[in-house]
Amino acid sequence: MRRCSWTGDDPLLIEYHDKEWGVPLYDDQKQFEFLCMEVMQCGLSWLTVLRKRENLRSAFENFDPSKIALYTDEQVEAIMNHENVIRSPRKIRAIIKNAKAFLLVQEEFGSFSSYLWAFTDFKTMIYPHHADESMVVARNELSDTVSADLKKRGFSFLGSITVYAHLQAAGLINDHYEYCFRYHS
Repeated sequence: MRRCSWTGDDPLLIEYHDKEWGVPLYDDQKQFEFLCMEVMQCGLSWLTVLRKRENLRSAFENFDPSKIALYTDEQVEAIMNHENVIRSPRKIRAIIKNAKAFLLVQEEFGSFSSYLWAFTDFKTMIYPHHADESMVVARNELSDTVSADLKKRGFSFLGSITVYAHLQAAGLINDHYEYCFRYHS
């Protein structure tokens, strides 16, 4: 079975690729988790974040935006002292800020997923890949548009490149290579 080459031989990346990455996502709780993980990933490898995922879930109360939106400086300090997490006060505060903005989007649109999927007319977008896999796209017009709108709504740490990664992960963009068994699934 062939899969996207970025997984390499790492079992954690393979499992993430095979079971989660690129699967159309409509669950708001999972959308928020993915957004939080993308924030934490800035400047780090995705594998680093995946390895810390369970500890991040524990530190952030399973990424519940209604709980995180109420976090105070004491919770920020507790997360900073939590075992095996990414200790960045800026990223932690961004997640708290994003939780507040996330709840406002849910209130306005009924769900965050409805808001996000409206950008693609509720369809998964497929873009042609370059034959040379080293020529990977890291952002596009869609991610530029979504990122700008998220920023306008009060989100932070979600620039176009980070948003592009989220759109891939949440299945709004099918970025599996054509040879990958997940491309047509």
